[in-house]
Formats: sequence, C-alpha cells, structure tokens
Amino acid sequence: MFHASDPRSQLGRPTSPAGTASQFAAASYNRFYADPPQVETATEKTWLARGVNFVVAYSIVEPGAVLTRPDQVDEYAVILPDEDGCGVTITAGAQTLAVAPYSIAFVPPGASRLDVTAPGRVIRVFSSQSADLNDACGNAADFAAPSPHVKPFAPWPAPAEWTIRAYALKVGAQSGRFGRIFRCSTVMINFLDPRIGLRDITKLSPHHHDDFEQGSLVIDGGFVHDIRWPWVPDMRAWRDDEHELLAAPSLTVIPPPAVHTSRSVLPGFNQMIDIFSPPRADFSKQPGWVLNADDYPVRTETA
Repeated sequence: MFHASDPRSQLGRPTSPAGTASQFAAASYNRFYADPPQVETATEKTWLARGVNFVVAYSIVEPGAVLTRPDQVDEYAVILPDEDGCGVTITAGAQTLAVAPYSIAFVPPGASRLDVTAPGRVIRVFSSQSADLNDACGNAADFAAPSPHVKPFAPWPAPAEWTIRAYALKVGAQSGRFGRIFRCSTVMINFLDPRIGLRDITKLSPHHHDDFEQGSLVIDGGFVHDIRWPWVPDMRAWRDDEHELLAAPSLTVIPPPAVHTSRSVLPGFNQMIDIFSPPRADFSKQPGWVLNADDYPVRTETA
C-alpha cells in the first residue's frame, strides 16, 4: 500500500499477492562495488547484471572508451547520470548525435557505438533478447531456469521512425507526478527524485507487482530493500523476509509478487533508478507521468 502522499496511490487498489503459487523466485542482489567487473580495459570497467527481461551495464569510463553493439536486436537506453560527468557521442546507422551529461537517450536497433571524451559513468539498459549480454552477466546463474510469475517479454510498438532520441534529466518536480519517467519500445526508466538523508519510515510504500519484475539500481548513497514474500497454503514456498543494505553502485532485481519497499539510509545524497521491461502500462496511463510519451506509441490492451 502507498502512503496518501505518494503519487502511486492514484493507480488504484492493488490485487492481493498470488495465493496459489507453488514457488517464488528469489531476489537477485548485485553489489558492483564488491564484485569484479565483467569487462575491464584501459578505458572501461563494466559490470553486467540481469533480470528476466532486462540487462543493466554499469560502466566507469575514461576518455577514448568506445562502447559498441555491432548488431543489437532491439532498442536500448543510455543514461548519463551526472550533471558534471561525461557526455557521449552516439552513432547508430547513418546518424550521429552528441548527448550531454545528465541525459537519457534511446538507441535504435542495429549497429551502434558510444564514444567517450571525458571520464564519468555510463549506464546502458537492454532487453534480455541478446544472448551474448545475458551470458556475460555476473548473476546469469540466477536466471538459468524460467522464473515463475514474470510475464514473457514482448516489445511495445516501434516509434514512427528509428532514430536516436535524447532527453535532459534536469526536470523539475511536479505535484502528482512520480519521478522522471521515460520509455522506449523495450524499457521504462524512472530516474527517481533523489532522497537527501534518511527516508521517513512513517511514509514507506510497500507494494507488489503481479507479473513483472523491478530493477532497482542504486547509483549514489545507500538503500535498504525490504522484501516480503506471500504466505501461501504450501509452506514449502514460504521465504524469509529480507532487509538487504546495498550501497552504490548496485542492482537489485525484485521478483513478483514479492511485497517490497526501499528506504535511503545514508546521510546526504541518495539516488536510485527504477527499471521495467517492457514498459509499464499503468504508469503510461497517468497523464504527464511519461515525459517522452509523445515520441512512442502505447501498447494496446490486447497486445
């Protein structure tokens, strides 16, 4: 349930978590700060972790780094999360676009490359439709078997034309809007408003999703993810509550229908990014929530 001050309280009363399940998936915790990168060169360190339907590539880059996808099967997101960080030049097909720091961009399918000219952080978010990315993830074993409850990936409709699209992340808060949400045909990114200091524990937001997972990418500060699985008639499916502290950078993959909430627990600046693949229909229906909604058609209810 959401506190009345949370814009998500507009989404309607949630259903009850699945009561007839025979098993529940575990959460996947990926502490990039404690694990070696999957890719390391003189100009790049990249950590890769996945959910059922998405892959995150978190990179620390130096000038001269080139991040390539020679034959990407579908659209993907690029996040440049720091106002004083690096920008990149994105080339996709015949198009080249310089993207400023503190931006999000969406890159069309096919061959693409990101050229880095300044040090900083680059985050890419893909669907899980590329086997090479899935296999390279540090938590690939967590998803070796099918996951119960997660609806299989299906892309949303393509835009009117395939082109690189970039948007500034410096967007002022607005009453009634939740975070800063952008979507493409494969993923939805919510660059949440930062939390300064500790979250008010009287205004938490425990909730669940029926058939889609959530990626919670901590990029600054630290958060505790509180996760509880339903008690169902078959006690063999029960799982203990978890209260996991993850600092930056880290990715937590929260499976449905686990009840979850997250709370910032460090003084100062705490920043988290929520990831969904494919995009969420409920967020897309809220007027003004998806900041680039005019550029991408929504999926019909029957799709």
